[in-house]
Amino acid sequence: MDNTTWLANHTRGFNFILLGLFSQSKHPVLLSVVIFVIFLMALSGNTVLIFLIHSNTNLHTPMYFFISQLSLMDVMYISVTVPKVLMDQVIGVKNISIPECGIQMFMYLTLVGAEYSILAAMAYDRYMAICHPLRYPILMNHRVCLLLASGCWCLGSVDGFILTPITMNFPFCRSREIHHFFCEVPAIMKLSCSDTSLIETLMYTCCVLMLLIPVTVISSSYSFILLTIHRMNSAEGRKKAFTTCSSHMTVVILFYGAAIYTYMIPSSYHTPEKDIVVSFFYTILTPVLNPLIYSLRNKDVTGALKKMLNVGPVFQENIK
Repeated sequence: MDNTTWLANHTRGFNFILLGLFSQSKHPVLLSVVIFVIFLMALSGNTVLIFLIHSNTNLHTPMYFFISQLSLMDVMYISVTVPKVLMDQVIGVKNISIPECGIQMFMYLTLVGAEYSILAAMAYDRYMAICHPLRYPILMNHRVCLLLASGCWCLGSVDGFILTPITMNFPFCRSREIHHFFCEVPAIMKLSCSDTSLIETLMYTCCVLMLLIPVTVISSSYSFILLTIHRMNSAEGRKKAFTTCSSHMTVVILFYGAAIYTYMIPSSYHTPEKDIVVSFFYTILTPVLNPLIYSLRNKDVTGALKKMLNVGPVFQENIK
């Protein structure tokens, strides 16, 4: 039996230790309360947005269909990491088994990849709506939207199926302590005693492809959109188009910026503290910001919400 095989077998039975967010905090209880509140806000905000979109017929359009898919991804996305973080803090146990770590990593990678793709689909939808308004109902019918959404979920799983088995099959002979609050690929690779340059190259290549295709779609779509908006005679039409597109671009910049730092910048520029801060931002804060960005600046969504909140008083008046 060679040394690599022995190390792989030797490390198969132990658990990792997630040092998490609280090891660096002077006020862990306060931080856990803040994270719990953020978690509830993300769940409630995205769930309400999904409910509004599916219950209000005025929101049964391709744009809102993709927003509901993004909200669904955000709910799953934050649920993959935060409950484990909070439970460990309450119970006082920081262990995570290798199978649990692998499942968490796979789900996380799949959801991140799916969000990359759904943001591109949303940009393409805006391009079709603004640049080809007359043919838009035909070109972006319900079947096309379902195919695009399914494709986004499938593309998202590619990263998970490629990177998770390779990462989790590395022999781990260094410290079992993961300087992170969940099982992210770069944090796990630092524990390996073997050469990780190959998987780092593979990860970089996968992320370039997973980012390059959506970024190309998004940049091309918005280039045509800006040209179309510039040619519009209606000031109201330009304002509405800019409002819709600026909301989407805000989400794109937030999400893609953090992802590029994590997966595409060389590991020599990373520190555990920076990685935790960046991951905290786009893993925990972004799912809270997305429903706010898409609802506060959107009259259709705010109108549907007001209508839903007024159902109770109107219903009572009708009874009287």
